Amino acid sequence: MSGITYVRGDATAPHGKGVKLIVHVCNDLGGWGKGFVLAVSRRWPEPEAAYRRWHRERAGNDFALGAVQFVQVSPYIWVANMVGQRGMRTGSNGVPVRYEAIDTALEAVADRARELGASVHMPRIGCGLAGGKWTRIEPLIEQRLTGRGIPVTVYDFGQGLSS
Repeated sequence: MSGITYVRGDATAPHGKGVKLIVHVCNDLGGWGKGFVLAVSRRWPEPEAAYRRWHRERAGNDFALGAVQFVQVSPYIWVANMVGQRGMRTGSNGVPVRYEAIDTALEAVADRARELGASVHMPRIGCGLAGGKWTRIEPLIEQRLTGRGIPVTVYDFGQGLSS
């Protein structure tokens, strides 16, 4: 049994008390405009603005696969922009998701969650536009987060769920 709590709902409206860290996957091209990021941008402008600036200034910062940018959007809510997909389309190199990058990013998320005393909230990261399989992502979350005692809630929004 996984230590992950699964609920139906919107990950941009996380349940529970205390500090919450909302985690999602971004691409390495600076693109922000489809999928879960639209819900993030509807609620808060800061994560998109920070991500676009981070990408634009990448020559002088850590923007790369596996990197994470933490953006505080309210006193008790942070958004983690994780660079976990190469490009935006499935092509000759397969689907855009990069499991190793998500694994590296989740380690940084775990460190920040512990520092903040935060719970972690997310959609099924890497499984939408990135084309990943939840059977590959879930064990990474269990190893990096729930295995270290960090509470994780995964939100399934609407119908048509796949694993």
